[in-house]
Amino acid sequence: MTTTLPRLVHRGLRRLGIDVVRHRPGGHDLVRLLARYEIDLVLDVGAHRGDFGARLREAGYRGRIVSFEPLRRPRAELRHRAALDDNWSVLPYALGDHSGTATLNISGTDGPASSLLPMLPRHRAAAPRSAYTGDVIVETRRLDEVWEQVTAPGERVFVQLDVQGYEAQVLGGAGRFADEICGVRIGTPLVPLFEGGRLFDDLLALTREELGLTLMSLEPGLTDPREGRMLRCDLVLLREDAPVPGEQVPAQAAAVG
Repeated sequence: MTTTLPRLVHRGLRRLGIDVVRHRPGGHDLVRLLARYEIDLVLDVGAHRGDFGARLREAGYRGRIVSFEPLRRPRAELRHRAALDDNWSVLPYALGDHSGTATLNISGTDGPASSLLPMLPRHRAAAPRSAYTGDVIVETRRLDEVWEQVTAPGERVFVQLDVQGYEAQVLGGAGRFADEICGVRIGTPLVPLFEGGRLFDDLLALTREELGLTLMSLEPGLTDPREGRMLRCDLVLLREDAPVPGEQVPAQAAAVG
């Protein structure tokens, strides 16, 4: 078996006591932001097998995680990951703008590109293994219906969305609790990937103007390997209107309070 040059370099560095780790979205940079804005609850929507939650833990986040995953097989692995973590719970719902049931299109073998929306040819061409292979009826809930079940008074809530075109519907389902969302990480398509899905400009306007959040970072996402064009990226936005650690409250504001 041929050993690649990068693997040889990696082995050599490890012999010297140096470990090289590939940067992955949702790691230390995000955890630093969560700490700065005192986030203590992450709602992981479309959690699949729990990769995002696991990366948060590896990077040092110790607050609560509530993961939502409607597909049975990935949810079983997710539950296994969360079983030994007292601050990580799992619910079997797809979130959206109504409560009831819906048809979820299954991507590949229970893949993370599964969606409540039809997949467009551009996505299938860029990632052929993500093509739909079937569908299943799943339970759906609005976020405002489960909010008081999954949050505690005073918790600062961050919403991670991996819902393949259904981002606006999930946020729309927050209803009267939308103002209590302190931050989001949201996938934003640069070109149409799912039928009816909102694009980058609309989702950025939704999170900035309607939720009052500020853009903090942008992470590269799905790229078409045939032409090198990025098709989707992930945005991290947080609410800046609350004091953060180390900041002084102006005397006038303190007097008013």
